[in-house]
Amino acid sequence: MAKLAFLGLGVMGAPIARHLAGAGHQLTVYNRTAEKAHAWVAAHGGRAAATPAEAAEGQDVVMSCVGRDADLEAVTLGPDGAFAAMRAGALFVDHTTVSADIARRLDAEASARGLLSVDAPVSGGQAGAENGQLSIMCGGSDAAMAAATPVMQAYAKRIVHVGGPGAGQVTKMVNQICIAGVLQGLSEGLRFAQASDLDLDKVFEAISGGAAQSWQMENRWKTMSEDKFDFGFAIDWMRKDLGLALAEAERNGANLTVTAQVNDYYAEVTAMGGGRQDTSALVRRLPK
Repeated sequence: MAKLAFLGLGVMGAPIARHLAGAGHQLTVYNRTAEKAHAWVAAHGGRAAATPAEAAEGQDVVMSCVGRDADLEAVTLGPDGAFAAMRAGALFVDHTTVSADIARRLDAEASARGLLSVDAPVSGGQAGAENGQLSIMCGGSDAAMAAATPVMQAYAKRIVHVGGPGAGQVTKMVNQICIAGVLQGLSEGLRFAQASDLDLDKVFEAISGGAAQSWQMENRWKTMSEDKFDFGFAIDWMRKDLGLALAEAERNGANLTVTAQVNDYYAEVTAMGGGRQDTSALVRRLPK
């Protein structure tokens, strides 16, 4: 069992930290909004720290799940950041979805300080985090992965070491690119079925067992047909993730025509007031 710091107790971080505490790890937690950290400690035990540095001091493992590149930079390399307080040989694991650039930069900073580092974005959403069933795509050295894997097993159904530093983040971009295309196709298919006056339950029964089947169809077809979107992964965060993918494509020369189009469509839904709704609200921009 490890002495562990967890930085960021949002909808993903809080349940991940809960699983770690349940596995017997000794946790110190930090959150930018201190009330969340104290509430988490009241519910699950451990200790709340006032800064990332305080949380990281003396720990075997420091983990983070924050919002954007700037947030991750602040909790690691900022004036009260964790890296300066971490002991040589400690492990840093980041579950934030961020750019590959900052993942590679943090790995270089970690290496210079004698730390191990893994960029480990996740897929599975809030439900996956709550149920301990996340898929984790990882970038980093073999040594860092060997140290991180036993810890991550507390909340993962799948852990894949994709490659070196940044590879986890680029793989998460692939994940979001694929989801964007699937949701656009699902939105068009649903509206087409409605325009054809078909029984949507029967359509789902017919097509969900064949080649059209997807996680999005299994979990979102019915709610999309009922105009229910107040749950799940928010469009604002999806647009952030697609922006990361589009920026990376500028660097590597990949053609992301559909991704760019769907990103524009999401901007339309945001303008309709749907920025905090589930990504399946993409269907809202298509008339019934």
